[in-house]
Amino acid sequence: MAELAADQHVRYIVTVEKKDSFESLVMEHIRLNGAYWGLTTLDLLHKLHAVDAAEVVDWIMSCYHPESGGFGGNVGHDPHVLYTLSAVQVLCLFDRLDVLDIDKVADYVAGLQNEDGSFSGDIWGEVDTRFSYIALCTLSLLHRLHKINMQKAVDFVVSCKNLDGGFGAMPGGESHAGQIFCCVGALAITGSLHHIDRDLLGWWLCERQCKDGGLNGRPEKLADVCYSWWVLSSLIMIDRVHWIDKEKLAKFILNCQDKENGGISDRPDNAVDIYHTYFGVAGLSLMEYPGVKPMDPAYALPLDVVNRIFLRK
Repeated sequence: MAELAADQHVRYIVTVEKKDSFESLVMEHIRLNGAYWGLTTLDLLHKLHAVDAAEVVDWIMSCYHPESGGFGGNVGHDPHVLYTLSAVQVLCLFDRLDVLDIDKVADYVAGLQNEDGSFSGDIWGEVDTRFSYIALCTLSLLHRLHKINMQKAVDFVVSCKNLDGGFGAMPGGESHAGQIFCCVGALAITGSLHHIDRDLLGWWLCERQCKDGGLNGRPEKLADVCYSWWVLSSLIMIDRVHWIDKEKLAKFILNCQDKENGGISDRPDNAVDIYHTYFGVAGLSLMEYPGVKPMDPAYALPLDVVNRIFLRK
């Protein structure tokens, strides 16, 4: 089996922020998400010190909207829960939640809950189970879950459960591994995993493993490195991760590396990007790969960071 080219991945992440690079340009509108993917990968590889923490924190706060309490994907961009969670997660990495007006941020997220328990992504009202997970994860990290109607939030997620055991983006939506992670994560954070048929969902998830060892997101799709996170984390949360071949999956991830220039792609021999680099390393973390920090499957942060948030006196 190939080895993890950790040093090359660190160098790739640190240099990918060059303003004139194609990747930097196409990611401009989601730069805060990109910061979370890259910085969490650095932390998993024990290299978070490769960046200037104060500079990162200052930039994150420049994406903050004090009038609403939310964060935009980049400086001057509109606030959205997607970027608000990424901002909170990165501040957790650096142990700098102290720079936030926590209640203001929590009120922004809580204010997006709808009457049926669902959450909108922003003021324009799009509803998706991703936003339910994001809201619950953000508020939990900030110790502010009491600001929402948690029972209604859980009920909405459960209403998105399908006959195959999976979950969709909304009631009646097709089961998809990414949405399943969001719904299982939301139920894990709220202590509501009893709503899941673990064997039925576990079977659907383990069926995502393809002949090449990789995982796909839906039936009849190609394997993609990012599902190493979405599927594996869900299987771990429902105690069914032993139903897949971890060795074949690790081999698939490692074969998607650019061993010379760093980075991981969606599948072997494709162009690398920061998104798949993060989810590839995160997937290896969930399989306890040597030299990679352990991840919390629900909060999508290194375990030591999550323990610091919830176990600190």
